[in-house]
Amino acid sequence: MATSLKSTLGTQVRKVRLSRGLTQEVLAEQLGVTPRYLAGIERGERNLTLDSVDALAKQLGIETQSLLLVS
Repeated sequence: MATSLKSTLGTQVRKVRLSRGLTQEVLAEQLGVTPRYLAGIERGERNLTLDSVDALAKQLGIETQSLLLVS
């Protein structure tokens, strides 16, 4: 079964967060969202718009495509 795009996005956000040694609370504060919202993204529960994905990537300082591709 194929992995959903929401799950892929969440996995990639989690990888970025962990690679920077950040907690969900710290990254959520940096992104201007609640830790609960960020946790929902990481679990693949949030249905973000393409504009939101683009803005999230910009806030993380990475290319948008890297959030949507399985690595």
